[in-house]
Amino acid sequence: MTDETNEEHRKRMVRINEIKDRQLASATKEKGLVIVHTGAGKGKSTAAFGMAIRALGQGMKVGIVQFIKGAIPTGEAEFIKQISATGMPIEMHTMGEGFTWKTQDRERDIATAMKGWDQAVQLMRDPSFDLIVLDELNIATKYDYVPASVVVDELLAKRPMLHVVVTGRNASPELIEIADLVSEMKVIKHPYAHGIQPQRGVEF
Repeated sequence: MTDETNEEHRKRMVRINEIKDRQLASATKEKGLVIVHTGAGKGKSTAAFGMAIRALGQGMKVGIVQFIKGAIPTGEAEFIKQISATGMPIEMHTMGEGFTWKTQDRERDIATAMKGWDQAVQLMRDPSFDLIVLDELNIATKYDYVPASVVVDELLAKRPMLHVVVTGRNASPELIEIADLVSEMKVIKHPYAHGIQPQRGVEF
């Protein structure tokens, strides 16, 4: 707690509000964004799925392609299966086979990742979609399963108002360069470090 009086607080909030209003007034462009969630911390995919829900609430159509993940059932996949059955405009394609250190087969990993990329391109080029989530694509580009240059070229050629969210640690410098918004998740504490297993409804 500070010794700030109510009047001092009010004046400070007025100044902040004026600054925010000027910033908002200067933002006049409409643009489909390339958004990157990267870093070693938890929450990259979680944030992307939150954006997907937000877009659905705005009446937008959402497409999701999951790279790498797919070896175990997840809550997000089950939820999307349920809501899409009700007519909600969302598609999810889980194209991965699990962590790369589990598959231990580079040629197979490349083939699987490229199959996922082909699906992603199909969704991005479909004019009915408004938001595309490419979950864990950064892992696929890190290991060169999908060339980063191929991803960047496709994103640069996308429709002007299409939003694309790319998740996964180790985002390529090329992707970061062309992105409109890049957020890095940082580890402060993690339950793994204390021997706690992945928790249902939190991790999967």
